[in-house]
Amino acid sequence: MLELRPNCECCDKDLPPDSLEAVICTFECTFCKSCASGVLANQCPNCGGNFSPRPIRPASLLGKYPASTQRVVKAGGCSANS
Repeated sequence: MLELRPNCECCDKDLPPDSLEAVICTFECTFCKSCASGVLANQCPNCGGNFSPRPIRPASLLGKYPASTQRVVKAGGCSANS
């Protein structure tokens, strides 16, 4: 099950479970669309993969399957080839 991480790893923008701005790679690295298409040039700086829109978990299931509250931010900021 997806963790639904709460923020962009690059700029730390909040990305709640219903955010249409969240994108993920195959390892669930989570970024906002702006960082993914901008500074990251649509390539995950962690694994080199591409991004897809993060699915939205229905609100009715968040009680039973809550989103993660653990924030992840890349130390030293983000760049496409870090």
